[in-house]
Amino acid sequence: MRYDAPKYRNREGAGLLLQRASGSRDHGLNENTFQKLDFDRIRDMLAGYCACALGKQLALAMTPTTKPELVSQWLDQVRDLAAASKEFGLPPFGGVYDVREQVHAAAFPAPLEPDALAQVAETLGATKSLCEWFTRMGTAAPGLSRLGERIADLSPIAAAINEAIDSKGKVRDDASPKLLSIRNTIESGRGRIRIVFDRILRQSSVTKMLQYSGSTFHDDRMVLPLKAEHRGRIPGIIHRSSDSGATLFVEPAESVELNNTIVRLRDEESKEITHILKGLSQRVHMNAQTMLSTLRAIGALDLIAAKYRYAKKRDCACPIIDPNEVMDLHEARHPLLVELFAAEAQDGAPPRDVVANDIRLGVDFDIMVMTGPNTGGKTVALKTVGLLALMTQCGIPIPVGEGSRMPVYRGIYIDIGDEQSLQQSLSTFSSHLSNQLSILTRGGSKCLVLIDELGAGTDPDEGAAIGRAIITELLEIKAKAMVTTHLGALKAVAYSTDRVDNACVEFDPESLRPTYRLKIGEPGNSNALIIAKRLGMPARLVQRAKAYLDDTGRALNKAIEGTLQSRREAEAARRAAREATIESQRAREEFERQQLEMERSRLAFDDWAKWVNALKPGDEVFLKSLQRPARVVRMQLHKQSALVSAGAMDIEVPLREVETPRAE
Repeated sequence: MRYDAPKYRNREGAGLLLQRASGSRDHGLNENTFQKLDFDRIRDMLAGYCACALGKQLALAMTPTTKPELVSQWLDQVRDLAAASKEFGLPPFGGVYDVREQVHAAAFPAPLEPDALAQVAETLGATKSLCEWFTRMGTAAPGLSRLGERIADLSPIAAAINEAIDSKGKVRDDASPKLLSIRNTIESGRGRIRIVFDRILRQSSVTKMLQYSGSTFHDDRMVLPLKAEHRGRIPGIIHRSSDSGATLFVEPAESVELNNTIVRLRDEESKEITHILKGLSQRVHMNAQTMLSTLRAIGALDLIAAKYRYAKKRDCACPIIDPNEVMDLHEARHPLLVELFAAEAQDGAPPRDVVANDIRLGVDFDIMVMTGPNTGGKTVALKTVGLLALMTQCGIPIPVGEGSRMPVYRGIYIDIGDEQSLQQSLSTFSSHLSNQLSILTRGGSKCLVLIDELGAGTDPDEGAAIGRAIITELLEIKAKAMVTTHLGALKAVAYSTDRVDNACVEFDPESLRPTYRLKIGEPGNSNALIIAKRLGMPARLVQRAKAYLDDTGRALNKAIEGTLQSRREAEAARRAAREATIESQRAREEFERQQLEMERSRLAFDDWAKWVNALKPGDEVFLKSLQRPARVVRMQLHKQSALVSAGAMDIEVPLREVETPRAE
């Protein structure tokens, strides 16, 4: 995972720490946009990287924000966790459950059940290790420090619950002195009852009257299975009969009072358990706000850790948040295709790599017009940009290269797919046009517009005219846009309009498939004649079709061919400049890392030298070469050595072999 972007810091407001489902209420960031871009699959994917239910819930409810400072803080948190994990590992989430419902229920008159309290205790106990992780980390992850302050060490409450309830949700005998006394008395009484029944069952005259030799239970009372024809032969109480009536369940008179005593004790036991559970539930209720705040913070921390796990596994980077509406993505990959190909490889299919593309908007042009045949490649490019924008605005690292830049859009508007409305009796063309007109009304500056197949569904000349009008309007409202079309006439817009450029998705005429490689500055060809020839159209028909191309089309194609070489050279120079910048950044970061490492080494040596100079006979040290402890016999600073006692022998060692004692 790569973290090359500058950091933006904003510590104000607890809301910056928790990613809730509220998100933005802008019409361009709504469920329709999410559905068109398959954003739910991103949510599901990220939830799969979460360690506990608290984080999963946040991931599944995640929505993008339109606040740049909030996006920057979310990405900073991922960067800081990545840096801290190298030394301290990831936060420990073992034993954490979503017990918010139990915490809320502790306020009700009825106490929590033992198993609910046991789960609460396990979760509260896990807060200790999380707090210890933050303590060890110290200031290594400043973006997470405020979040760490919200996680309280609730292990004392967990310990109190665990003293009364075991991990299986059973109230312990020694949960209170009174409960222990009651249960001991019950056990003693049950022992006396067993003696009575053993004596009765040893009498052959009795066992002959039983359906089977042995005792059973009616509720908590021990009874004998007497045959119905022997009713009254065993003095006692008949509690019930079998469904057939052939068996009577009799409690012998000798055990009635003993059983009565146990029943009374069971009632006392139940009251004492209720008293214990109420006390523990009250303690949970009294600390409910702290617990709920801690659980929310743990969920947010788990979501941050999930973003890091995803980024590390899929080689993602945190983009630089650009304040000037510049999108400049290097080696951008479609995130869902990355997941799909990884899943295929895991299932044993031949590995496939997602094509990585350089994509930009707002640099030298604001509107990209992608032309070419209808083969799916253009739509993939649109969805790639839309998804990466949504992910960025959720604070998720994205599958792009180092130094990539992404703005925070106030709206992402999309017109893609079959929008035909049967209820309104609208044609596909009418429905798409209505949607596009709505986008022009709602969109504007700091908005991203994605339109698939602009001008399609009607007469090509009229469709091209409408498409050109829409492109012009997008420029006037200062939106950033990517539009696809198969109308060749729209290629000319880029040659006559500032801030508009062409692009195409490369097409392989041999396989008749797109390569999914985006080529900026080059308009696409329909390749219809090439495809027709590959499919067996006779050469004379191909030549005749070429002759039918109008003069305007031929002139445009000739003009395009004349500019292609210079555009390709310009794009190659741009890529080379970017790579040089990235390499320079890497070199600078490596230099800074080495400088920092040298400073750390110098400080460590200074501390070690002070410690060595203060050593005296009898002090404990650790011998690095022997990997064992020893005690100083005599320091010999003038010889840069020390005489130490290591077990049964005294040895002289260089001072460089002497280290501070190791903890047991």
